[in-house]
This record gives sequence, C-alpha cells and structure tokens, in this order.
Amino acid sequence: MAKILVIDDEPSIVKLVTAYLKPEGYDVLTATDGPSGLKAARAFKPDLVILDIMLPGMDGIELLSRLRRESEVYVILLTARTEETDKVVGLSVGADDYVTKPFSPRELTARVKAALRRIQTGADLSLGRSVMSFKHVYIDVDARKVTVDENSIELTTIEFELLMALAENHGRVLSREQLLEKVWGGEYFGEMRVVDVHLGHVRQKLGNDDLIATVRGVGYRFEDEPL
Repeated sequence: MAKILVIDDEPSIVKLVTAYLKPEGYDVLTATDGPSGLKAARAFKPDLVILDIMLPGMDGIELLSRLRRESEVYVILLTARTEETDKVVGLSVGADDYVTKPFSPRELTARVKAALRRIQTGADLSLGRSVMSFKHVYIDVDARKVTVDENSIELTTIEFELLMALAENHGRVLSREQLLEKVWGGEYFGEMRVVDVHLGHVRQKLGNDDLIATVRGVGYRFEDEPL
C-alpha cells in the first residue's frame, strides 16, 4: 500500500483530497502546519507528499528545502493560481510537480497515480539496457546511479528519468512535449516549465552545460559521446 502525506492547513482541502485518495487504496496521513508536516514526513516515510506552500509555522518552501536534504520523496506542490513565482521557486527547491488551486481532485488523483506508477515500476526508460556509457557520463540503470567523470552525483527520480530519456535518444532533439510524455506521462496537465527547471538541476549536477544542448525553439539534445 502506497503511503501519501497531505500537508495543508485548510480542513476542506485535506478532507477533499483524503476522500479521493483513500478509496484508491492509499494509506493517507495528514498534517496541518509546517513543523508537524516535516515531523510526519520523517516518521511516516511516505512514497509521495502533497504539500501546500502557505502553511503556518513553516511555509511549504522551507519545509521542502529541509526535506530535500534527507529525502528524494516525490513532492507535488499546491500553489495559488496567481503565485507564478512560488511555482518556479518550489520547482527550483526540489518539487517534482505542482497543482494550482483551485484544482480538480480527479486531476490531482490522476497525477498521484501516474507518479506512483513510475516510482513503483522504476520507470524503465532504459529499453532493457542495464548500463549506458558515454565519454563523461556513466548511467547504471539498474542501480539508478549516475557518475560524471567518475564522480557520483545524486539525482531525484524526475531528474534521473529526464537524463535517461535524453541519453537513450542521444543525438536526437526531444521537445518539451516529448519529455513531458516520457517522464511525467500522458496524464500530466501542468505547464511545460517543469521540464526547463528540472533540466536546469540536471545540468548543474552534471557540472557541464555542454552535455545537454538547448535547441532554441525546439527542445533539448544529449551531446555526450557514446562509448
């Protein structure tokens, strides 16, 4: 049974989200402020967190920043419709996705299902290959580990899947739409900016911007030389 932690201080939202998720067979725990949410995340060890940005005691951005120091759990942010900055900051801090309030509980449930399917199946983007070797980058698909020039780097689930999607299509340009389909799945209803933000994280961790080229107006291409 997948475990989901819902952190939101609005009782109506907590009740609504719980009402949709529990019938799907998920073990749902809730918290109504930042400190208790962080404590619950550490003790409950959820498979997925639904996190509101506006929380008493500690806002969602700070909570997410602290959580990311010790966990790669999949996080869906809940943001206000007009707070575009919050969305970008949240993704930059380490959120995997976001849903804008007011939201459709069916849409949120679909996002949760899609995310958990990828987590539980390992999101096998490798097409059967156990390792992928390039001049600078080595990807151990089975262990889901990446080294760059023999230095190990830590990638979140989304970052790893984006790198895999590009690496397995080495030399080919993938559009943002194609990357959304491959990594977030056909159930994704959000904005394409999530691709840009997460690929920015991947580039930063790779330590070499030349490994992933931006083809202006088209998409992205993995440039490392295969061995």
